[in-house]
Amino acid sequence: MTFADTTITEITCHACGVHHGRPDARTIVDIGGQDSKVLRLDDGGKVRDFVMNDRCAAGTGRFLEVLATRLEVQLGDLGKLARRAKNPAAISSMCVVFAETEIIGLLASGENPANIVAGVQGSMATRIASMAGRCVPGPVLFTGGVALVPGMAKALEAALGCSVQVARQPQVTGALGAALLAARPHRSG
Repeated sequence: MTFADTTITEITCHACGVHHGRPDARTIVDIGGQDSKVLRLDDGGKVRDFVMNDRCAAGTGRFLEVLATRLEVQLGDLGKLARRAKNPAAISSMCVVFAETEIIGLLASGENPANIVAGVQGSMATRIASMAGRCVPGPVLFTGGVALVPGMAKALEAALGCSVQVARQPQVTGALGAALLAARPHRSG
C-alpha cells in the first residue's frame, strides 16, 4: 500500500486511545492476552515512560486462559469464582508453566478453586505493581481484555494501593488510539 507512510507504536496508540476518553489519566495498566504494560502519561497525554512484560505469560490473559482450562470453567466465570474466595491461595511462580504445576498441586491437595483464582489474580496484580514501581500517579486506567475479567481491577487496586478505573471498552483502547492517530494528518484546518 503506497499511502501507508509511518509507523506508530502500540504504546502510543494506547496512550492516545485512553487520553481521548480520559484526558486526566496519568497511568495506564494494559493487560492483554500476550503482554502487559504500565504507561505513565504527561498532562498532554504523551507517554512519559513505560515498562512492558512480553517475555512471560504469567502476567497476561494467557495465564487466565490456562487457569480456566485447568479448572474446566469459562474464562468469563473466573471473576465469580474469585468473589467466593475465603483465603486466596499463594501463587509464587512467575512463570505460567510453573504456576500451572503449582495450581495442579493445589487442586490435588484439595484447595478450593475459588481460592486459586483469587490467588492467581493477586499474583498477576502483584507482578503489575512490581512493574509500576512506587510512583503510580492517578487517575489509573485499566485497559486490555483482562480488564473485562471481574475481580482484576480490585486486585490491582489492592496491589497498587490506589483507585483503578476500567476504561470504557478496554479491549479496543489501542485500536481507538490507532484510528485517531491515523485520522490526524487528514483533518482539515
